Amino acid sequence: MSEEFLTSDEFDERAHALYNEGRYDEALALLAEGLATYPLACDLHVGMAYARLAQEQFAWAKQAFETALELDSEHEDALAGLGEVLLRFGEPQRALGCFERVVALGYDDDHELMLQLGRACFREGLTAAAQRFFELATDAHPESPEPAACLGYCAHRLNNEAGAIYWLRRALAVDPRYPEARIYLANMLYDRGEGDAAMRHFDRTEPDDHYDELGLWRVLELKRSLYRLPEDDPELLPWASRLHEILGPADATDELLAEIESQAPDGTPRDPHQLELFGTLLSAPNEMQKRPQAGDNIHCVSTLGGNTLRGSWIEIVKQMHTLEPEHPNQSLADYMSTLAMRGRAETGVIIPCTDAEAFVKGSEEAGVLRILA
Repeated sequence: MSEEFLTSDEFDERAHALYNEGRYDEALALLAEGLATYPLACDLHVGMAYARLAQEQFAWAKQAFETALELDSEHEDALAGLGEVLLRFGEPQRALGCFERVVALGYDDDHELMLQLGRACFREGLTAAAQRFFELATDAHPESPEPAACLGYCAHRLNNEAGAIYWLRRALAVDPRYPEARIYLANMLYDRGEGDAAMRHFDRTEPDDHYDELGLWRVLELKRSLYRLPEDDPELLPWASRLHEILGPADATDELLAEIESQAPDGTPRDPHQLELFGTLLSAPNEMQKRPQAGDNIHCVSTLGGNTLRGSWIEIVKQMHTLEPEHPNQSLADYMSTLAMRGRAETGVIIPCTDAEAFVKGSEEAGVLRILA
């Protein structure tokens, strides 16, 4: 027992600190001590539930979340946690009901909470639901790269390649040093056969940014092929070291599993360029924004910087040009040519410069913007 007298809040704060350090057993012991003194402290039950959830003790976590909600039926963290547990138990409708209750209570502008709900849905394959919560996070916090990147992962899983590229580039426009989005985008470009564009992004990452061997293998391959580096070149050493660090020592079982995983169900070799969704990041399709009523020649786009532009195709291009501070005196034709070359270098997509409509539609394919209407 603790020798000093602690309030309920102090028990909660100390347990939370232990939880953040991954010291779950110590957090549980402290929470149990706190609950012995404050059995009706809702936050202590919530803390207990999340510590159980972190240790994958799902039945115990569910019981603790339900106890917390008996004490406070509108506790947003308890509702979110119970939803996560219900997803684990294969009850998606009840889980989504908990999540929607969180939104209805007015927490749709809570950045971390919406990311939590979205990631829980994404892990269980509820991509449309995940997308909805990431959209709420993006709308409330456009300055954060995380929800934008998560929308990119959702779009990719939904086979919306242009949307995936847009959102990943949007995340990088917010934070150019956001490695998860850059690595994911590089892997997408590699899968499309755009080795130069992929290497452009891989080159802006460090070995320690990578937690999945796929990207590291590809960095090594591209550096050897594009830069014609020999196997023992010093530039390859840190990347190879990071790869060995992640893979660890192989044994006979690992090699057998690798051989099995390299084959498709029919026994044929898998496509080595197939991108698997790495990590456990990540909702109905994007809700349509209100369309302008001025006529069929009025369109609406969203840029990487989060600006919404409306007008005819040529008016939209002019507005895009105005937002570019680098070359204010460029002609419109020169601006389109410059952006097209940049898009080709970063994504491998050829953006037509023949007219404004083709330019805007090509820019969407390259992930420079999204056409909303």
